[in-house]
Amino acid sequence: MAIQRTFSILKPDVTRRNLTGAVNAKIEAAGLRIIAQKRVHMTRGQAETFYGVHKERPFFGELVEQMTAGPVVVQVLEGDDAIKRYRDVMGATNPEKADAGTIRKEFALNMGENSVHGSDAPETAALEIAQWFAGNELVG
Repeated sequence: MAIQRTFSILKPDVTRRNLTGAVNAKIEAAGLRIIAQKRVHMTRGQAETFYGVHKERPFFGELVEQMTAGPVVVQVLEGDDAIKRYRDVMGATNPEKADAGTIRKEFALNMGENSVHGSDAPETAALEIAQWFAGNELVG
């Protein structure tokens, strides 16, 4: 397996309930290293840019509202096959359909407040990482 990087967001429902450490523990238990992490309050502009791919979708406004409602933790994760590994530990987008032991099954409140975001492809990961981190902030 090749070492890969992926991008992660611990969403406002996680930070509001003080679950950052619990989610990070699941990430690390899955064999991923957190090589960059910071807590930020996403602005409307940042959220609209980040989720721009969904701009025409009916849930876009609600998504932007949720992501700007409180602080988030943005992260860069590294490990073997990191994108797939993180998507597996996140679980299905709908927490009711997520497998036992996944982040969303254990922590998500509902489909909208589903606790985490993770990149879906290497190209997406590179773009998302670059939006939030300068190269010198990635410490592997």
